[in-house]
Amino acid sequence: MTSGGSVRGPQDRFVSALVDAAIEGADEKLSVDTVVLDLREFVDSFDALVIASGRTDRQVRSIAEEVERRIHLALGLKPTRVEGWSTAQWVAIDYGDVIVHVFDEETREYYDLEHLWSAAPAYRPAHQH
Repeated sequence: MTSGGSVRGPQDRFVSALVDAAIEGADEKLSVDTVVLDLREFVDSFDALVIASGRTDRQVRSIAEEVERRIHLALGLKPTRVEGWSTAQWVAIDYGDVIVHVFDEETREYYDLEHLWSAAPAYRPAHQH
């Protein structure tokens, strides 16, 4: 998938590029505890979740906007669906193969997607804030 992950073909390189752009966007806006969950062996509908946190609703929106911007610049893609702008407690950005979740810290802890998908391989990028 991304750094250290296996590449199995063009689809996986595309997913890796999507994930990498999402990580760069989250990192640019100082996200907290970004993690990538590789779900290829668990679900058929998408390959990965990128999960990041912001400390305030303003930072959550800023991270989500930068993730969208980076993916658009890198791959020319716009999300198929975005949910959660109104409260910015949890913004979900759907790119089909990759879904990016940007939470405030309390909401992330409550929903605990990492625990829900604990059997999936997880990758934490080196640049954490």
